[in-house]
Amino acid sequence: MLKHKNTSERKFDKGENTMHMADALLSPAVGGAMYAASAAATFYSAKKIKEDFNPKKVPVMGVMGAFVFAAQMINFSIPVTGSSGHICGGMLLAAILGPYAAFMTMIAILLIQCLMFADGGILALGCNIWNMAFYACFFGYFCVYKPIMKNGMTRGKIILASVLGCILSLQLGAFSVVLETTVSGISELPFGVFVAAMQPIHLAIGAIEGLITAAVLVFIYQTRPELLDAEATDNKFSLKKVIAIMSIIVVLVGGALSLAASSNPDGLEWSIGRVTGKEELEADGNVHNTLSNVQEKTAVLPDYSFGNESVAGTSFSGIVGSAVVAVLCILLSVILGVARKKKAKTE
Repeated sequence: MLKHKNTSERKFDKGENTMHMADALLSPAVGGAMYAASAAATFYSAKKIKEDFNPKKVPVMGVMGAFVFAAQMINFSIPVTGSSGHICGGMLLAAILGPYAAFMTMIAILLIQCLMFADGGILALGCNIWNMAFYACFFGYFCVYKPIMKNGMTRGKIILASVLGCILSLQLGAFSVVLETTVSGISELPFGVFVAAMQPIHLAIGAIEGLITAAVLVFIYQTRPELLDAEATDNKFSLKKVIAIMSIIVVLVGGALSLAASSNPDGLEWSIGRVTGKEELEADGNVHNTLSNVQEKTAVLPDYSFGNESVAGTSFSGIVGSAVVAVLCILLSVILGVARKKKAKTE
């Protein structure tokens, strides 16, 4: 038996980001199927971005990707339950960047978390992209946010769309986790008991994420509204100033506020503990072994730390991880922009 160093198989340490599924929760077949589903959504998103590329969104994509990465490091306690949660960020990104660029940004965040920090398994990456990014960026945006904003944007509508969108998206994501473990044949997590633990706790987490999302979007609406509404012209701050402010916030959140993260287990780990009575699940098999070994080599800052109890590791991880995500997001958007120009020339 192999114990993977991922979220469902180790004790939760302060500063870790444990919303992500671990490889031990999945069979290779289910993991592969979810990779295929996420890849299809990725290719479609890349195509849509190339068709409607906006150079002004490039720095915004970078700074907002960095912000969501940093914000995910802050686990907030859920009163009474003994659990905690953190924002996923898909709804926030979709409102600012649009659903397709938001989805690509979430992929960059999840990829860096997985490979650089060993947060979530490599086999489970396709599931994590689907559960944490797809529902928020597409369902949350097209079925909740966009319809509410149809006849004009107001602060009240932003708050309603943010809270409702985050709650529903997170409920779908939590339910997908249950389905994926059930289809994978994880007998330690029976469907009925697991879903009864997962849905209520993620309802609370979704509500808090909705309020946080609403606060950020209202700030942007009041300072640079055209980032949310293309027809808005009453900008109080220049785009450079807004980006500078968000960059400072990223450093403060990733480097300092991340140290105040709740030490309570995240909703997923808390639910697994409630069902199994154990802090760890085990996985075996060649695929799990191979991918675990790969992750051990790529994770330069496993568990967002230097491998000891020093809080400096958490701060360093928050700042460096945010910077890497920002660079990757900008690089992705530039590549897609160049591809669009080449296609336009050939036509």
